[in-house]
Amino acid sequence: MISVDQLRISFGEREIVKGVSFDVAKGDSFGIVGESGSGKSTILRAMAGLNEKWSGRISFNGKDAPLKRPPEFFRHVQMVFQDPFGSLHPRQTIDRILSELLLVHGIDNIEKRISQALEDVALPQAARFRFPHQLSGGQRQRVAIARALIAEPEVLLLDEPTSALDVSVQAEILNLLSDLRAAKNLTYVLVSHNLAVITHLCPRLGVMQFGEMVEVLSAEDLRAGNTKHPHTTELRQLSVSLEEPA
Repeated sequence: MISVDQLRISFGEREIVKGVSFDVAKGDSFGIVGESGSGKSTILRAMAGLNEKWSGRISFNGKDAPLKRPPEFFRHVQMVFQDPFGSLHPRQTIDRILSELLLVHGIDNIEKRISQALEDVALPQAARFRFPHQLSGGQRQRVAIARALIAEPEVLLLDEPTSALDVSVQAEILNLLSDLRAAKNLTYVLVSHNLAVITHLCPRLGVMQFGEMVEVLSAEDLRAGNTKHPHTTELRQLSVSLEEPA
């Protein structure tokens, strides 16, 4: 479903992403983990069509993605951002937020689709006519996921989708995303600095350091400590030490 080959991204003379390559099968989930500034979110933005200054190859379902994406691209590939409050228009109701993509693409059955979208993310129908500030952080992220899903895309690009949420809510959103992927045969690319989040949702992951993907491995090998690159080992050890009780 997704193929990224020798992706390079520069801002001015500084190269941020240095020849990154990976593939994701249809219905699978691939994680990209790394520290802040490693280039992981920059990769996701290029894949989503939000950055046109890249070289290499990005393809979805066997079709190469051009630098400037046509409108129909966004029916098939959607992105969920880190901050649900910042990504939702504060002066629009949830109803308007969810209907906007449908109106832009001329998709019918708006009433039915909005109702189904809210049901898919376990939000009450009463949430439809509220504003984002009237919802909790977890509810807002559910709206953001519903908005991404409402046009029935094949691919979701997830940029730190739980990092702005309370720890108690993070597991709920991750379980929701896992259930939706299975139910709708979606393909995910998930970016996070949190190894626990990545391994919860992704059977395979790539580790970023200084703009390079230094290792690709399975979540099972990561848990078992079967790492090859020193940075992967370092991230794993840090994650384990953070999880240990004080």
